[in-house]
Amino acid sequence: MKKTILATLTASLLSSTLAIAATKAEANELNFPHIETVGTSQVMVKADMAEINVEVVSEAKTPADAKANSDKAVADFLARLAEAGVERDQIHSANLSLQAKQQYDSDTHTTTEVGYRASRQVTVTVVELKQLNKILDTALEQGINRVNNISFTSSKTDELIAQARKQAIADAQQKAKALAAEFGTEVDRVWQIRYYDQRQVQPVMYRMDATPKGNVAESYQQAQTTVSDRVEVIYRLK
Repeated sequence: MKKTILATLTASLLSSTLAIAATKAEANELNFPHIETVGTSQVMVKADMAEINVEVVSEAKTPADAKANSDKAVADFLARLAEAGVERDQIHSANLSLQAKQQYDSDTHTTTEVGYRASRQVTVTVVELKQLNKILDTALEQGINRVNNISFTSSKTDELIAQARKQAIADAQQKAKALAAEFGTEVDRVWQIRYYDQRQVQPVMYRMDATPKGNVAESYQQAQTTVSDRVEVIYRLK
């Protein structure tokens, strides 16, 4: 008898909860004239800063030698950066990665270690874009043998983000007014705004695994960065 009463009370409580949820959902329904628009924007500017990620990969018979070769290249590169006036907080040097090189013998079906490969990465923030090509040349001269990527950005990122947001809002407003007018009505007021922060787009402009050929300094000076934004708005109509 007690189990029956408990089951009945549980079912009643669940039914009441579902009913309340349904009522709230109905209240949130847009049962009035409205229009939904999506405002977007894209601000593209000439970059004045860059971030480069370079790497040294060295091979040797022993792990100690492979590590020593890698460490020396990174140390020499960091010393040259310091001489060039690059601040220490603009440089990030990754930890060592060490792997054994293995060779497979198809006759004996065995694998043996034939050496070791060590690698270290260095990320440098270049605050003056005109120094970029010189820093790349310096890296290669000091034993760095890979440039993984170069991304460009602007020192006015916060201003660009604010500008992109304003343009996205204006775009949403313009679309709503234009659409309403075409259908013979007018926008009354904003009912709901949905906004999610957008990340800055930093396009990789150059990628390589060996020494660059030709003079690419001029192309770096023309690099651009893009900031985009998006806002979704629901307007009441008159």
